[in-house]
Amino acid sequence: MTFDRTLLPDPTTYFENQGLTLKGPRSAKWKTTSCTFHGGSDSMRINTANGAWVCMACGVKGGDVLAYHMQANHLDFVEAAKALGAWADNGQPTTAYKPTPLPARAALEVLQQEVMLAAVAAANVARGVSLSDADRTRLLQAAGRINRIVEVFHG
Repeated sequence: MTFDRTLLPDPTTYFENQGLTLKGPRSAKWKTTSCTFHGGSDSMRINTANGAWVCMACGVKGGDVLAYHMQANHLDFVEAAKALGAWADNGQPTTAYKPTPLPARAALEVLQQEVMLAAVAAANVARGVSLSDADRTRLLQAAGRINRIVEVFHG
């Protein structure tokens, strides 16, 4: 068994799936986010090309997503590499890293929209407005989206 750096997840996807919001110009290699380690807002810098990271306030830093995963989850090298799908056995990853289908921030935005739709529909029904078939179908879609997000993020 061996570590295969090429199997590490894409840095931007990885950090967004950790619930971090990466701020900065689209073309910028270094993005700003909150520090998970000391709770500071906008003090951590993340290199979206190689995954390096450093908090300008508390000084914690690492060279890639593996180092972040080790620090954030209190894992040793091999455990973190396996969790990220970068530990290969006979050329095959031992565990495939499965990012959530949406970054946490995007999931919250979807939830916000779907809940608002349900609230408006409930208010209309309370006023005696009948829902059309299209409205009922859309509400069922909203419920399905909400349930799917709960399944993904709740485990």
